[in-house]
Amino acid sequence: MSIRTTPPTTAPPTYRQIFANAEFRGLWVGSALGNASSTMTSLTLALIVNAATGSALLAALVMFGPSLAQVLGVSTLMSAADTARPRRLLIALACLSTAAVGAQAAFELPAGARLILALLVAYGLSIGSGVRWGLLNDVVAPDQFVLGRSAMNLSVGAMQIAGFGIAGLLLQAMSTAGVLWLATALSALTIPVLRFGLRNRAPRRGARTSLAETWRGNRRLLGQTRTRPLLLALTIPNGLVVGCEALFVPYAGANAGWLLAAGAAGMMSGDLVIGRFLTRDQRRAAARWLRIVLAVPFLAFAVDLPLPVLAIAIAVGSCGYAASLAQQEVLVDLTPPDLRGQVLGIESALRMTTFGVCAILAGTLADLTAPAPAIAVFAALSLLASLLLSRPLARVMSN
Repeated sequence: MSIRTTPPTTAPPTYRQIFANAEFRGLWVGSALGNASSTMTSLTLALIVNAATGSALLAALVMFGPSLAQVLGVSTLMSAADTARPRRLLIALACLSTAAVGAQAAFELPAGARLILALLVAYGLSIGSGVRWGLLNDVVAPDQFVLGRSAMNLSVGAMQIAGFGIAGLLLQAMSTAGVLWLATALSALTIPVLRFGLRNRAPRRGARTSLAETWRGNRRLLGQTRTRPLLLALTIPNGLVVGCEALFVPYAGANAGWLLAAGAAGMMSGDLVIGRFLTRDQRRAAARWLRIVLAVPFLAFAVDLPLPVLAIAIAVGSCGYAASLAQQEVLVDLTPPDLRGQVLGIESALRMTTFGVCAILAGTLADLTAPAPAIAVFAALSLLASLLLSRPLARVMSN
């Protein structure tokens, strides 16, 4: 059984309490640096491919397509989230990411080769989410999990704002290779942070990492009828909105970084409020409306509006991603402790896979029509999906 470093508290947990935990700080900083690197890399590669090919589909594919590799990781590798030493595995993944970004920076690769490299590396990195979320569950006390997840999501939002914003500025002042080298340096910094910031914990369970063990855990999760509405709600509405975001580069070109940063700011604000200030019951009640808020503002792309107005709409809509906090909380409650790393990894991987599929579909539609109407269509589909899931999801969330 895992040893928790922070004792449970009777008062509502605070960010100060979880950041007083040195191991949580190491996990948070390592995640933040990795997200900053991946954000800068994805925007830079999307601009490179868009400039070289003029295809909205290929630009979306190089930016979000690597998410498709997540489904292969779920199928073959995800048991490692609970059967391997988490610190050792996270360091290995950081080394892999650093080498891959360095290769993108060092070599003048054709668009196809850049995409293939990104897909291959994403397959290896696919287990990272399960390792981090499972480790978070061990590092913080049970009543601090949602706040810890909120803080981790805040790091994602903050680093996306910084990554997209800084990359957008740097790309106007330096070469794409220079930006990719900076992303390589950020990725490399995660290695010592993880090495000295995390304890060398034992695996969560004693089984060997294998295809059979991965599928044993997958069957246990997918065999629970109560988890299916949660998985659908965590993947489909969010994925369709990510399809909208995948078209920001074809829509706005070099200014896409500001739209992406606005989305990250909205996501971060939603996680801050929902994770820190609402109780468990309030989070569940708010989630019903946040799923609607997520999609509606993106319908503004159906009208020709100034970029700052669209950025505000994107920020408001992205607050709706915070509905996932309440849904993930229920998912953890329904999961046996020895499978939580794998289950949270599966949820994250399915979500990321849906992101990749929706990005490809959105890019295809944009190539056939134009980016703006394609964004509006995917926003409408997200809204429809949320409405259709309302009743089955309410039954699960109310228990």
